[in-house]
Amino acid sequence: MDNSPENPAEHNTAEYSVSELSLALKRTVETAFGQVRVRGEISGFKRAASGHRYFALKDDKAVLDAVCWRGTGLGTEPEDGLEVICTGRLTTYPGRSRYQIVVEEMELAGEGALLKLLEARRKKLDGEGLFAPERKKPLPYLPERIGVVTSPTGAVIQDILHRLNDRFPRPVLLWPVRVQGEDAAAEIAAAIEGFNRLKTGGKIPRPDVLIVARGGGSLEDLWAFNEENVVRAAAASDIPLISAVGHETDTTLIDFAADRRAPTPTAAAEMAVPVRADLLEDVLDHARRMVGATERYLEGGRNQVKALARGLLDPQSLLEMATQRLDDWTDRLRNAMAQGMNARADRLTGLGRLLKGLSYAQALESGASRLSDQADRLQNAMAQDLSTRADRLTGLGRLLEGLSYARVLERGFALVRDGKGKPLISTAATKPGMAVGIHFHDGTVGAVIDGTVTDGAVTGGTVTGGTVTGKTAANKAKGKPSKPAKKKTPKRKAGQGELF
Repeated sequence: MDNSPENPAEHNTAEYSVSELSLALKRTVETAFGQVRVRGEISGFKRAASGHRYFALKDDKAVLDAVCWRGTGLGTEPEDGLEVICTGRLTTYPGRSRYQIVVEEMELAGEGALLKLLEARRKKLDGEGLFAPERKKPLPYLPERIGVVTSPTGAVIQDILHRLNDRFPRPVLLWPVRVQGEDAAAEIAAAIEGFNRLKTGGKIPRPDVLIVARGGGSLEDLWAFNEENVVRAAAASDIPLISAVGHETDTTLIDFAADRRAPTPTAAAEMAVPVRADLLEDVLDHARRMVGATERYLEGGRNQVKALARGLLDPQSLLEMATQRLDDWTDRLRNAMAQGMNARADRLTGLGRLLKGLSYAQALESGASRLSDQADRLQNAMAQDLSTRADRLTGLGRLLEGLSYARVLERGFALVRDGKGKPLISTAATKPGMAVGIHFHDGTVGAVIDGTVTDGAVTGGTVTGGTVTGKTAANKAKGKPSKPAKKKTPKRKAGQGELF
């Protein structure tokens, strides 16, 4: 058979291009599997910059690629390791010869998977410290206004308003949100953040406390309050927040992040405000107690004043006694003054009579006699004082004469002075070749220090180191050696020195 290109072989099988075959496969798959539900575990989840979400569904034997286009609402946000049931259609991707499921709906595969995811998320957020007790803020005792995040059409908001009116009416700001469904979590988180962005004193006043509430439901119905963005928004709220989601037995992750958890929305309203009637009763009770305490205090003061008054004397009697003493002292003073004047008058009269009885000459002679007597006494006292001082001065002169160094020179000592006339009191003050003056009791001679020392009488040597050198006359005549030198006296400190 000729198989050359000029004579192509004839075949019964149709010929397709790659594109044609890929499109044919795509139509076949989409027709056969136009609507399917697939259960599997999510793996390799990623979100593209375009907003599309890509992941794979797998079990222990196979893997199926999945894609969820941007804008498609999912009941549950995909996460790796999450077991889900995806509803969608199968299609192929010719560019890579792969088949995949286009996910249109997603739900968790049973309550066990939800609880597993819930526990894993709780541990993660708790590890970040979002549920720490020290993050909890105290609720205001009586808020000025209350912010509520819930559905505007449900019975929850009516229960909260009714309970607030019963206890203590307060202004309420409602931020309407969906509390179930795909966008519920985003709306709840945005409402909490929006209330916190309000300014105090602004056009829309900032509430003092927030209540996030929803009625009861299944775990899937309450799942929006388990979403991570809602929990983080509640934990970051600067406004104290009360969570009131579901019934008393329902627990969501926002309950751990909130500052207080209420078992029901009605209980949340009770936590937000006190009972007005109870406050009025407390005020009245405090008023009664204050009035009673004031009355008891005043009564005690009156009793104390009365007790003190009983211990005091009668003021009228005290005044009468003082008045009587004053009158008595007045009479005594008047009599004493009269007696004093009379005594002085009698004395003056007596002196007048004495002056009249003495003549002027007698008075002058008496005065001169007294003056002469005083002059003699003064002269004797002055003479005695001068004699005493003269005797003392004479004694001091004798003492000074006895202590004079001249008396010492008469006993054979001499005083050595330097060229300036300053006394030399030690050999340390001399040096060889130094000119000195030697003062004896009968005159002064000059000398020069030559630095040699010899004990004995002067026979013609020179002064050396403050000591006279030379041989004695007896030793010179006999040719005997001079006596051994005497021990030097210890040096004395500078000053007067010892002359005896």
